[in-house]
Amino acid sequence: MHIDSGGVEIEFEVTGDGPPVLLLHGFPDSGRLWRHQVPVLAEAGYKVIVPDLRGFGSSGRPADVAAYALWMAGGDILAVLDHLGVERAHVVGHDFGAALAWYLGISNPDRVDHLVALSVGHPLSFRSAGLEQLGKSWYMLLFQFEGVAEQWLSDDSWANFRTWSSHPDADAVIADLERDGALTSALNWYRANVPPETLIGPPMELPPVGAPTMGVWSTGDFALTEQQMSGSSAHVAGPWRYERMEGPGHWLPLEAPDEVTRRLLDFLPH
Repeated sequence: MHIDSGGVEIEFEVTGDGPPVLLLHGFPDSGRLWRHQVPVLAEAGYKVIVPDLRGFGSSGRPADVAAYALWMAGGDILAVLDHLGVERAHVVGHDFGAALAWYLGISNPDRVDHLVALSVGHPLSFRSAGLEQLGKSWYMLLFQFEGVAEQWLSDDSWANFRTWSSHPDADAVIADLERDGALTSALNWYRANVPPETLIGPPMELPPVGAPTMGVWSTGDFALTEQQMSGSSAHVAGPWRYERMEGPGHWLPLEAPDEVTRRLLDFLPH
């Protein structure tokens, strides 16, 4: 299925029927990230909504960097929910999809029933996580440089991407990123949302998230510290639950699919 969201085509799939659960992927993925969770959630009685975020997968790729700001992507998600007649949904996100989930919980609390953030904590917790997190975020600075980042990632048959990311779906992801301008569109998420000044400048003021929220972090995550997730509790006014997973790396829906699904089923009400 697809809709037009302000001139950008957004592809999405809907599986099952029941309380809506929205699954948001991040960089450098597409909705394919959730292939292990979708059938189990649908069988458990949920309507599972999985979009390709703008710039990824089969969705449109606007040329302007500013078009990848979270508020623009949030508009896409609300347009999908409106198209489906969904007033409120459980929102689950990983990586930049988690950042988008936090954004929706902050900006549109009436549309978010329960919120689940995998790997990426609340934006203010991320900012205050200290030098260890800044060190792990080195690639965010590299990704600001158009042309340089694209070359670094794709040279020598994508050797740096494969080594840096250890992505379980590297071949399929690379095939997607090699399509006309897809890599630049994916990197534009970093250029629009995490330019260097956002990491070192004065923090913004954000209202707390009112939805019941679960944060999930894994000890093998190469990009994110535990503190940026566990510290998210300070920015959640609703019930907060923290899950620490021992062993898996950053790509939780793929590296620990059964454990992720079990936690979702335990946390999300019908």
